[in-house]
Amino acid sequence: MADTAAAQIHQQLSGLLFLEAIQYFPYLCSGISCKEGNEDRSLLLLPTMNTAIQTKLVEQTLTDLLAEDPGYFLVEIKIAPGNHVKVYVDADQGASIDRLVHYNRALYRRLEEDGVFPGNDFSLEVSSPGLEEPLKLQRQYVKNIGRYVEVTRTDGVKNEGKLLAVQPDGIVVEEEKGKTGQGKPKGGKKELVQHEISFDNIKTTKIQVKF
Repeated sequence: MADTAAAQIHQQLSGLLFLEAIQYFPYLCSGISCKEGNEDRSLLLLPTMNTAIQTKLVEQTLTDLLAEDPGYFLVEIKIAPGNHVKVYVDADQGASIDRLVHYNRALYRRLEEDGVFPGNDFSLEVSSPGLEEPLKLQRQYVKNIGRYVEVTRTDGVKNEGKLLAVQPDGIVVEEEKGKTGQGKPKGGKKELVQHEISFDNIKTTKIQVKF
């Protein structure tokens, strides 16, 4: 009985750590059918389902949906109290509203079918990251080459400038120094300084809008 339940858990949570699923054994074998071949996804309806597992299930489901369009990719999933699910999706050439609406509907339908949230009581928003959201993936950095960014390092030091390049382990930002501005004399000579910043040394990077 226990072996069958373990196999069902491993299959349904495909990709989650097996040890995370062990906690559900008492619920599966106490008043809930553990018959071999049972296709009921009652495990996913348990009130003890934690946010980490729900997040993983949302991620896996959306990853399957995004496979139809390699230009789109998942950035982040946030689940707030009350099962308010917010999903950030980006695209190499810019995410269109039509595609985001498509993925919102498709993901909502799949989450309902799979019973990821108890009683299907949840809300869902799929959108592209706004300017207030920091860059999180190397793929996001690549699509923003040439734009101005503000990089806050782990030690609190900030660098503002143009994102020139993205390397496997970090980025190159070109900062203008010495230009005329508040507290600087008129006629000041511009100096371009390039900063090579490793990803390990980056706390946040945000896009800056320049007019």
